[in-house]
Amino acid sequence: LAKQSIITIVMTRETLRVAVVGLLLANGWCYAPHLRRSQFISSTAAIFTSAVLGLESESCDAKMPLKENPRYLDKEVEMNYATGSDGNPRTRGLLVRRFTGDSTPYSFPVSPVRLVKEWPKDPPFQPQDFFRADQNDDGSFYAVPRFVYHIDEPAVASLTQYYRKAIAPKSDVLDICSSWVSHYPLEFSESMGRISITGMNKFELLANDQKTDFEPKNLNVDPILPYKDNSFDVVTCVVSIDYLIHPIEVLKEVRRVLRPGGKVIISQSNRCFPSKAIAMWLKMNDRQHLELINGYFQYAGGFKPRQAFDITATVPDSPYNDPMFIVEAVKE
Repeated sequence: LAKQSIITIVMTRETLRVAVVGLLLANGWCYAPHLRRSQFISSTAAIFTSAVLGLESESCDAKMPLKENPRYLDKEVEMNYATGSDGNPRTRGLLVRRFTGDSTPYSFPVSPVRLVKEWPKDPPFQPQDFFRADQNDDGSFYAVPRFVYHIDEPAVASLTQYYRKAIAPKSDVLDICSSWVSHYPLEFSESMGRISITGMNKFELLANDQKTDFEPKNLNVDPILPYKDNSFDVVTCVVSIDYLIHPIEVLKEVRRVLRPGGKVIISQSNRCFPSKAIAMWLKMNDRQHLELINGYFQYAGGFKPRQAFDITATVPDSPYNDPMFIVEAVKE
C-alpha cells in the first residue's frame, strides 16, 4: 500500500507555493514490496537473538544525557533562485520540523542478523538487475528540493541512537546520498572533527545544519567521490543504496576515502521511490536486501567481514512502524 512520507510543515502565505510543490512531489513516495517485520523474523533462521546465539540484544539508551535535547526542532529554510546576472532573483522559504531522535517514548533494541548467503567469486549481476522504471536523468527527478522524511520518526530515532553509540567523538564523517538531514545526534556538530556531505540537491545540502562542507554529486553519473584518499573515519549512507546503479564502484570509492580501520554504516528500511529503485531490489524482501548489500561489499573488496543488525525501534501501543536495518563494514 502506498504511504506518504512523514512531514510536518508550517506554511506562511509567502511560502505556500513552494510547500505545495514539495508535497505534490512527496506523494510519489511509497513502499516497495516487502514482508512485514513479523514475517521477516519468522521466515528466516538468520536473525539470532539471545535465545539462539547466546547474545544479549543491546539497547541504545535515549534517556541519558538526552533529557536536555528537544524532540523536535523547527526552523526556516531559505532558498535563493536565479541569482545570476541574467536571472530573476527571488527568495522562497518554508518552515520545517526536524526529528532529533531524542526525548521520545521509544526504546531501541539492537539485534544481530547473521549474513548467510555465499556469493560466487565474480559478481553474478546482469545489466537488467540495475534497470529502473524511470531511466531519465536523476538530476531532473531531484531538481525540486524535498524537505521531507523518507522514514518515520521511530526509524529516524533508532538510527540517531545507533550513530551516537557507533561513531566515536572527533571522527571525520562523510554522509553520501545526503539531504537536508543526516540523522546524526545533535551534539555531532560539536563533537565530530568534520562532517562532509554529498547528495543530489544543492538546496537540501545547504539546509543541512550539521555539515562542515558539502558537494552536490550524482553518483549514478560519476561514482568518483570528490575527496582525497584516507580522508574519513566513518562513511554513512541512509536508505539510498537501492537507488545506485553502480553500487560496487561507489563502495570502492568509499573504501578509498576511508582511513584504515574506518567503518561504513549502510542503513536501510523498506521504503523507496519504486520508479528510481533498481529492478532486483524491488523483487527482494528485507532479509535479501541485507544479503545484497553484503555482496556489494564483497565485490568492492578491502573490507573485513560485515555485520548486520536489526535496530527497529519499539513503539508503545503501535501495530506497525518502519523497520530499520544496518550493514556495517570496516576497512582492512
